Amino acid sequence: MNAEDFWSDQKHAQSVIRDTNTLKALLENYHQLDNSLKELSLSVDELKDSFDPDLKELVDEEYNETMKLFDQFEIQVLLSGPYDQHNAILEIHPGAGGTEAMDWGEMLYRMYTRYAEQKGFKIKLLNYLEGEEAGLKSCSILIEGPMAYGYLKAEHGVHRLVRISPFDSNARRHTSFASVEVMPEFDDDIDIEIDEKDLEVITMRASGAGGQHINKTDSAVRMIHKPSGIVVTCQTERSQIQNRERCMNMLKSKLLKKKIEENAKMMADIRGEQKANEWGSQIRSYVFCPYTMVKDLRTGYEVGNIQSVMDGALDDFIFSYLKSQVQ
Repeated sequence: MNAEDFWSDQKHAQSVIRDTNTLKALLENYHQLDNSLKELSLSVDELKDSFDPDLKELVDEEYNETMKLFDQFEIQVLLSGPYDQHNAILEIHPGAGGTEAMDWGEMLYRMYTRYAEQKGFKIKLLNYLEGEEAGLKSCSILIEGPMAYGYLKAEHGVHRLVRISPFDSNARRHTSFASVEVMPEFDDDIDIEIDEKDLEVITMRASGAGGQHINKTDSAVRMIHKPSGIVVTCQTERSQIQNRERCMNMLKSKLLKKKIEENAKMMADIRGEQKANEWGSQIRSYVFCPYTMVKDLRTGYEVGNIQSVMDGALDDFIFSYLKSQVQ
């Protein structure tokens, strides 16, 4: 950062500053936790030498404050992966099941937007395709904030819903599925080469529910990468050029994430590991009937208050998953 030409490449400079701030915050919290533990140790020694009920109450408070610092530090360490500090692009795709599955997709969309709002993240809708009767056929959202991808990467996979269907006149129980894909948003200078000949670019009119989700324009862009079959769509920027740039960034992010996952799978095959949480596997069940429960099938963590989860209370599931990934 002290180099004379540091600001000659602004994107690189901002990336270095972001990484530096992340490391500074981690180091600062480490020293704060270290000091708190030393002070707590001295207080416990004093209590051992001369027991006093009032002093014990103070030590208990000091202990609780130290444990809060430890929890915060633990989360920071768990979110120290190479892409965790990036923004997140989250996509929701309902499975087979018609209106019931599309409604489940809409419920997940609401859950993730509530979660992002509670974390203080910014939410930008990139693409939203409505269902015919209810719900959504697909949607893509950009979630911007510190460690957004680090938190939300735990949500990647298939989510299962069991409930009495509001669309069934016989009030029968239905099971629905929706896949959630999460990838880090990368900067424009991401090192992925894309040949224009490999792209099919389609422009169209944006669509949405009376402007509820998007602004109506004639500038929506769908981009198909023919070698990989990856399709990305953006319809919320004001111009076709901006939507095309956003599509290109989304495509690069998907291609790089695919490359990272292929490398991870190759390493797992070399080590003989069995990966149970790859793309396409079911990661969580949400049961509304005959009982209420949300259970993460990767970690076994579960809660009975399903409404709080649907209102965005996901941190305990996320932290449980992150801890399970520590080797």
